[in-house]
Amino acid sequence: MADLSNFDPNSAGNPNNNIFGLPFSEEESGVVILPIPWEVSVSYKAGTSRAPENIFKASYQVDLIDNDFPDGWKKGIFMQEPDDEISQKGDYLRKEAELYIKFVTDGHDLCESKFMTKVLNELNEGGAFLNDWVYGKCKDLLERGKLVGLLGGDHSTPLGYYKALGEKYSSFGILHIDAHCDLREAYEGMTYSHASIMYNALNEVPAISGIVQVGTRDYSLSEIDFIKDSNGRVVTFFDKDLKERQYDGETWKKICEDIVDRLPENVYLSFDIDGLDPKLCPNTGTPVQGGLETEEVYYLLRTMLRKGKKLIGFDLVEVGVSTSEWDENVGARVLFKLCNLLMRSNEN
Repeated sequence: MADLSNFDPNSAGNPNNNIFGLPFSEEESGVVILPIPWEVSVSYKAGTSRAPENIFKASYQVDLIDNDFPDGWKKGIFMQEPDDEISQKGDYLRKEAELYIKFVTDGHDLCESKFMTKVLNELNEGGAFLNDWVYGKCKDLLERGKLVGLLGGDHSTPLGYYKALGEKYSSFGILHIDAHCDLREAYEGMTYSHASIMYNALNEVPAISGIVQVGTRDYSLSEIDFIKDSNGRVVTFFDKDLKERQYDGETWKKICEDIVDRLPENVYLSFDIDGLDPKLCPNTGTPVQGGLETEEVYYLLRTMLRKGKKLIGFDLVEVGVSTSEWDENVGARVLFKLCNLLMRSNEN
């Protein structure tokens, strides 16, 4: 463990240290955050690829006492450097994707352009490359006994992490906080679109027993059909239904217990920040009115742990970048909470 004798947890965050101003190396840390500066397939607002570096800067403003796990910071949290190759490849492919998405949304057909067909192939190859890269990084961290939090970037980024977890756990479920279902097959022709992450997870990771979605409020007809035809493998708690149950007098405690009852023993959290009310992260890639409060999500996660479920990993994705630094400030605090809950759930 790190020598904390000269570290003052009450002082301002030291920018010479790692995330949250903590003085731990990767080897000394219980949780390692893997940043993925990638947003190739985003179909509305860009900026999420820069979230890791901006959240890192904002993290120095986060005080270290978390009421769910007051001494959690002492177990160590470390964020790796964003990988330059991933960042540069993602930036190049994002420009290609902008051309391709405009071509498609303008009503053109791929048959009209060999060039755009080539671009689409490059985008799909890039997505496969990222999945393999993330898988390798996460597999290494898991084999070294680390708890892993993935920090996007867009929501396409964690598929490789799911695959690595699928080799460690014979079965696990995903608790999916999101405004969207993300169950589209190859959205806009891109196999590994951010809008297809849960479709791909179910089709490519046999260990995933099911997905429980919470806060969903923006979806397509094909996604509704997918849910209906999933034989219970996808359970969706729509935002409208959650709010109407509360308006009718049900407590959030009862609703959370109903959600948790649909989860298996081992649970992975996939947290798209647009699952929250957009006042909290207005610059996320695809904001949608409505949504959850942070404390509602935290209460749900506490309920999950109280009822004996194990949190095995998480991703936090789609945090936008703002001139006021509000989005990254919220993102840093959500990230700290998730790290502490992950450590608390895995205490020996």
